[in-house]
Amino acid sequence: MSHFDTLLNKIASKEAVIGVVGLGYVGLPLAVEKAKAGYKVIGFDVQQSRVDQVNDGVNYIGDVLDEDLKEIIDNGQFQATADYARIAEVDAVAICVPTPLDIYQQPDTSYVESSSSEIAKHATAGTLVVLESTTYPGTTEEIIKPALEDKGFTAGESIFIAYSPERIDPGNKQFKTKNTPKVIGGVTENCTKVAASLYRNVLEGDVHEVSSPAVAEMEKIFENTFRNINIALSNEMAILCEKMGIDVWEVIDAAKTKPYGFMAFYPGPGLGGHCIPIDPFYLTWKAREYNYHTRLIEVAGEINNSMPEYVITRSMQALNEHGKPLKGSKVILLGAAYKKDIDDVRESPVLELVELLDKHGADYQVVDPHVRSFKAAGKVIETVEMSKELLNQADLVMITTDHSEFDYPMIAQESTVIFDTRNALKDVAEIKAQYIKL
Repeated sequence: MSHFDTLLNKIASKEAVIGVVGLGYVGLPLAVEKAKAGYKVIGFDVQQSRVDQVNDGVNYIGDVLDEDLKEIIDNGQFQATADYARIAEVDAVAICVPTPLDIYQQPDTSYVESSSSEIAKHATAGTLVVLESTTYPGTTEEIIKPALEDKGFTAGESIFIAYSPERIDPGNKQFKTKNTPKVIGGVTENCTKVAASLYRNVLEGDVHEVSSPAVAEMEKIFENTFRNINIALSNEMAILCEKMGIDVWEVIDAAKTKPYGFMAFYPGPGLGGHCIPIDPFYLTWKAREYNYHTRLIEVAGEINNSMPEYVITRSMQALNEHGKPLKGSKVILLGAAYKKDIDDVRESPVLELVELLDKHGADYQVVDPHVRSFKAAGKVIETVEMSKELLNQADLVMITTDHSEFDYPMIAQESTVIFDTRNALKDVAEIKAQYIKL
């Protein structure tokens, strides 16, 4: 029997052992779903602290249920390790490692490269390797495939290689790893079939097969670039509407009554998360290889990246009306996470807002019920609890994340000046404070 048929049989019978490299926001939820589906799963991570937490049944990812993790650890379906030699035990492995930008806004593929090297070093014939990390078109065939073929494997015969982009949306109550549709593109037809077979056995969402890893890689960047550009348009509209004395939020609410041809995107203090602020730059970088300049994407990035500065300028103007400079003023930031009801501060616009406030000499504090501390302005910032006294003493209260837990009526009553960057007070009947918004 061929390696292809053997692996298909193992997947169908759930005898296959599954590996997941990287136990972060993407990897841990994926590993949990694969274990819940009946597969034995081994999670790999270079951080021993994460390995220990997983093996102790301690959950650190919001989209994973504590009881789910504890159950699959207790019944032996899932275990974590920092020993990459155990790749030899798996029949299929998903790579879910970070793909950040370097200081020059160019892709840093070092985590993918090191993971590929470790897998190639220990993989056995007949193993499926799927890259899930968001990256530029060509990564799978330029990094993963050579690393494995250099060890004597042949793609589609003795090793199976595919790309399937993660689509994690932290905090989304409707779509989780389990029910979000999957896109899969293999290096060969057999690679695609094997990978699709595994994901169909694990997930409830549709599995959409494409002709190559590059198509799947481009598809993921297109998704996030689409959002990036439309958010930039909303931010630009917010700036223009403020100058014209028009409520941009009312404009968007009116526009989205159209049942076709419009999708609502909203302005904010800047972009956050690991995907939207970063992924489009992977495409602009790759486009230079083809002597093409992605003008629209880069302009959108400039607009979105300028929003924290715009928010600070508007804050200064609001304080000026009370005869106060930003320097020395007490500013309360409500929210550190990049979106509501999560604890994720990766690329949060609040990080830059804090640096700007620090630069201008403001006396600031941050409130976030989901985040205990975070690093910004070269230091660790401990968040504080919300209170009437805190609001009363503030010269400016800035709503930067619209967490559900915030007591918005109290904020509206106890603050002096509120800058609402999220339209969080839209349903509050009475606002005593001076109220401005994007």
